[in-house]
Amino acid sequence: MKKIQILGPSDMECRRLAENAKSAARVLGLIYKIEKVVDTGTIRRFGTAVMTPALAIDGQIRIAGRVASVAEIQKILILFKNPDLMIK
Repeated sequence: MKKIQILGPSDMECRRLAENAKSAARVLGLIYKIEKVVDTGTIRRFGTAVMTPALAIDGQIRIAGRVASVAEIQKILILFKNPDLMIK
């Protein structure tokens, strides 16, 4: 099961990023859990300068400071599913 974390306040950008992540995981048929991380102390543990909104997959920041598209998140999830692939 993939753990998808959305880091940042519960604002419109974070909600859009969460919806895009859910859509990407569903299209790929992944089993996933979405977790919203709003606590600033917890967010800082990911890195000292994490810009929000941010997307983490299995505890690793993959996108920060913007809302990624469904297609972009799909590419990231495919890479995590098959780490031997190189995504361009």
